[in-house]
Amino acid sequence: MRIKLEKSGIRALGISESFKKERGKKSVIGGVVMRSDLIIDGIIFGETTLEGDDATDTIIDIFEGLKRNDINVIILSGAIISLYNIIDINRIGQETGIPIICVTFEKSDGLEETIKHHFPEKWEKKIGEYKKLDIRELIDLKTGYRIYARTHGLDIKKAKKVLDKFTLQGAVPEPVRLAGLLAKAKLKATH
Repeated sequence: MRIKLEKSGIRALGISESFKKERGKKSVIGGVVMRSDLIIDGIIFGETTLEGDDATDTIIDIFEGLKRNDINVIILSGAIISLYNIIDINRIGQETGIPIICVTFEKSDGLEETIKHHFPEKWEKKIGEYKKLDIRELIDLKTGYRIYARTHGLDIKKAKKVLDKFTLQGAVPEPVRLAGLLAKAKLKATH
């Protein structure tokens, strides 16, 4: 998996979600294809099950549903979405052949105890999935903000370069920010 950072128009697929627990058992997943010159080049939606185990499959389905061979990187907003639906970043990278950057925005001491409490019947499986996640690394963005990232298929230095290309202000890369706004709008419109 190679990414040519010198190209002005590399494309990222940003993935983010929106849900309201009181509205049902599903979370809306938004996907936005964006060039690094910030031209939007595609939009797609999917859904995951709250507290489920289908987030990884949903993201792979979203990528395959785009039927594109010009996406250079996938940027995920979090590795644990939809109330502990844990994303297997490495599997997505392996099955798509695309480098993955998973960003989070807050420091965490871990979720093992929370998972045990929330899933008394299947906590061992959930913690096993959780422990597959690589350690998050701190990145100082050109905007002056700090984020945490996990990667697959590229090192943290290249991930920083990608994130700097796609982050205009604050800490949230534009493809992820827009994917989140679209997911929120779709959730509001359909429920």
